[in-house]
Amino acid sequence: MKLLYVENSLSIHGGVERVLTDKLNWLVEEGNCEVSLITANQGDHPIVFPLNPKVQCHDLGIIFHQVYRYKGWRRYRLMFQLHKLFRQRMAEIVSVFSPDIIVCTRLDIVPDVIKIRQNIPVVYESHSSFSSYKYEKYTWAQILHIRYCHRSLKKAQMIVALTEGDALEWENVTQTVCVIPNIVHLNDTNHFSDYHSKSAIFVGRYSFQKDIKSLLRIWKMVHQRHQDWVLHLFGDYGDQQVAIKQEIERMGANVVMHQPTTSIDEKYLKSSMLLMTSRFEPFGLVLPEAMSYGLPVIAFDCPYGPADIISDGIDGFLIKNRNIEEFAEKVCLLIEDQVLRCRFGKAGVLSSQRYRTDVVMPQWVNLFRQLSNK
Repeated sequence: MKLLYVENSLSIHGGVERVLTDKLNWLVEEGNCEVSLITANQGDHPIVFPLNPKVQCHDLGIIFHQVYRYKGWRRYRLMFQLHKLFRQRMAEIVSVFSPDIIVCTRLDIVPDVIKIRQNIPVVYESHSSFSSYKYEKYTWAQILHIRYCHRSLKKAQMIVALTEGDALEWENVTQTVCVIPNIVHLNDTNHFSDYHSKSAIFVGRYSFQKDIKSLLRIWKMVHQRHQDWVLHLFGDYGDQQVAIKQEIERMGANVVMHQPTTSIDEKYLKSSMLLMTSRFEPFGLVLPEAMSYGLPVIAFDCPYGPADIISDGIDGFLIKNRNIEEFAEKVCLLIEDQVLRCRFGKAGVLSSQRYRTDVVMPQWVNLFRQLSNK
């Protein structure tokens, strides 16, 4: 089977980039597929995660973000020209490679893929929530573009959502929706947290979505009762990084910011719980990842990832209605009860196995076979 994946780039140490790279590697090695990858704007940037050389890579050299140098109609005229060039260059590769399936992982280029796909089935692999535009501060023009992309998806053969809740929302666009969760880098070290460390961990971007300001408010409450505990933040790019650093300096509540690390497994092993305060989560990779190291997890019950991953009161806590006081109480409960931390942690190790590569990827192969009749 010949598969063509379309992405913007694989140049950021992000969850989508890691998941996509793992999928492509599995498909060429275990799935017996011929895989080609089109990137719009990889350029000279290296692919950040190891990619199997059997994956054929094609970069179109379309620098979409250059449009933000301009304003008004000049910006939209350049955007139109770039999308036209994107379609022309992609159509050439499609004609030569002749894939059985095209998989697009970026909503904003779905309309282009639909226009040049010929009779090839298109799958949209959603890594952003259907309703994310309701939470982010988008302009009216951006919202109109999102709705235009949603209309284009009516012509796709399948939308693959990461969670059941998000799938229900995508059904407002089309009934051809299914759920396949992300594959997750699970713990393969056979080592687990011993729950003795007086530290909690957060892993994610310093962004509006992750709502670290609420996390700091929660930790300030926790710190009043447990001043010997430390919250470690492992974050990367994000528009709130400077503001968060300043707030931490004002708090003086045992919160430490760290640079992102390629050895996050070591950090999990040295922690006793993971905290997540996101406003919305298409999935939430760090939750099952941390659970596989034996960490109990606490998260707001936001749309929609945590509710699919966490079994409340069994392997972690789901906090309703963004109640920061309740969140802080649950953190303190885990701090004060090591036996509970251990019980949640062991249950999390077991439940995280749902996201093993050998469990998730056969679901993708079955979908591809159904759509291509192969």
